[in-house]
Order: sequence, then structure tokens, then C-alpha cells
Amino acid sequence: MNKVLKNIFYLFFPLFIGIIVSLLISKSIDYQSLVRPPLAPPKILFPIAWTIIYLLMGLSYYLFKKNDDDDMLVSLVYYIQLFINAFWSIFFFLFKWRFFSIIWIILLDVFVLGLIYLFWPKNKISAYLNIPYMLWILFATYLTIGIYVLN
Repeated sequence: MNKVLKNIFYLFFPLFIGIIVSLLISKSIDYQSLVRPPLAPPKILFPIAWTIIYLLMGLSYYLFKKNDDDDMLVSLVYYIQLFINAFWSIFFFLFKWRFFSIIWIILLDVFVLGLIYLFWPKNKISAYLNIPYMLWILFATYLTIGIYVLN
């Protein structure tokens, strides 16, 4: 794969995965019918927030790969957290595995925190770009637990 295609891949792969998952689960999203915890945002906020987060995630990995593409541990953690992220929506909305989704999103929290930790010594900007993602999934953890408890 030539360098331009690789860069496009690094930048947009998370967004592409997010789009695929949203198409898979679109008919199964029952957010509006659930009893939601306090501070639960309106449904319209989720695609906006996730688009921004996926773009930041792709930019962070692109910047990392641009400067240091030999660190296999960072790449492994990056793709594992992306996999965990994608499957949370499938477990929560498509399969309605609410309790399992709590465990799964806590796993995601750990991997994203680990990713930030691994990015930090190599590319601080990449680490910083993932802070909104970490904050959002911590909020999503709260929502997941709250929805499970209230429903």
C-alpha cells in the first residue's frame, strides 16, 4: 500500500468502522425507549460526538505512525480498543446484553487508558487527542451502568 493510501487508512479507519457498526445496529437502537440516568444526552448528540471522536482517534494514530511506525504494542492496543469499541454497540443495542456491556465498556476504558499511556512517551499530541475519547467513554460507562440499573 503506498504512503498516501496508508495515511488515508490511518486517518479514516475508525470513522469507517463506526459507520459500518451504525448501519448494523441502526434498526435495533432503543435508546429513546429506555429509562435513562440523569445527565443522559439526547439521541442526536451521539453521532456528532462519535464522528468527532473517531476523527480524533484516526488523527492520533496517523500522527503516531508518521513518527514511529515500528511500535507493535501501540498498534496492537490501538486496534484492540477499536475492536472493543465497535462490539460494545453490537452487544448493547443489537443483542441487548446490558450487563455484559458494562463489563465490555470497562474493558474499553482500560484499553483506551493504556493506549494514552503508550502514546505519551512516543507522541504527546496523539495521547492528548485521545483524552476526549477517554472522557466520552467514561461518560458512556456511567450511562451503560445507569441504563442497566434503571431498566
